[in-house]
Amino acid sequence: FSAEQEAQALRKAMKGFGTDEDAIIEILTKLNVAQRQQVLITYKGTIGRDLIDDLKSELSGNFERVIVGLMTPTIMYDVHELRRALKGAGTDEGCLIEILASRTNAEIRHINENYKLQYGSSLEDDIVSDTSSMFRRVLVSLATGNRDEGTFVDEALAQQDAQCLYEAGEKRWGTDEVQFMSILCTRNRCHLLRVFDVYRGIANKDITESIKSEMSGDLEDALLAVVKCMRNKPAYFAERLYKSMKGLGTDDSTLIRVMVSRSEIDMLYIRKEFLSMYGKSLHSFIKGDCSGDYRKVLLRLCGG
Repeated sequence: FSAEQEAQALRKAMKGFGTDEDAIIEILTKLNVAQRQQVLITYKGTIGRDLIDDLKSELSGNFERVIVGLMTPTIMYDVHELRRALKGAGTDEGCLIEILASRTNAEIRHINENYKLQYGSSLEDDIVSDTSSMFRRVLVSLATGNRDEGTFVDEALAQQDAQCLYEAGEKRWGTDEVQFMSILCTRNRCHLLRVFDVYRGIANKDITESIKSEMSGDLEDALLAVVKCMRNKPAYFAERLYKSMKGLGTDDSTLIRVMVSRSEIDMLYIRKEFLSMYGKSLHSFIKGDCSGDYRKVLLRLCGG
């Protein structure tokens, strides 16, 4: 890998008449995040221009969004997406839920620091001013990045948590959402998986069924996302991708965000889950749903 070589090749792809989109896709999808950052710095140093500005002026639409996303450091990409979800036209609740439910404590702490540096306001303040009621409380809880990340399962506590969830939902008229939030947003993964097992024994149904019958709207989506991420994160992302493409029209924001943000983390596992969940490959889905350079770059990120 030579940052200098790749920087020159990118300049060549954009210089003069017309843009060589294939070359841009080829170069950027074969590099990893760290290498792309080196190219960004080298481009400015040797060519004296801003690579992202050049890319933006040459490209457009969803293709441009993917390429600019690839050129953005992972944490900053999340920061920009959260900001867009909060401050764009209307609130993109799905984006807020997806990022806050699936990132690790360390990632969330970095997101908070960078968000504040970039925008001058805290992520929590922006969430509070843009959302309401119990949904707001769940997001604020997730955004503190304070989940127990140990692996210890306290059997007695697991029994107690499961009973609490049962009594907060199925067993009573109305739902005590605070109980759901305090257990689902703070306990470690191994512990929660045990709680879900015990819960099934007590309630005779899966925790996800109870959440669906007890909650609605954004709160339901948020708590379901937490449960799904605890159980199987790649499957959660596979479902996000499936829903972004199935039916009429495409939810490009979600499709782009998941493909860009997971491409170097767990894309292989996401593909595997996608195939087993929907009986079709992610590759074939993207192929049928997108077109042009946008399709080309997503297929490269998908691989396979």
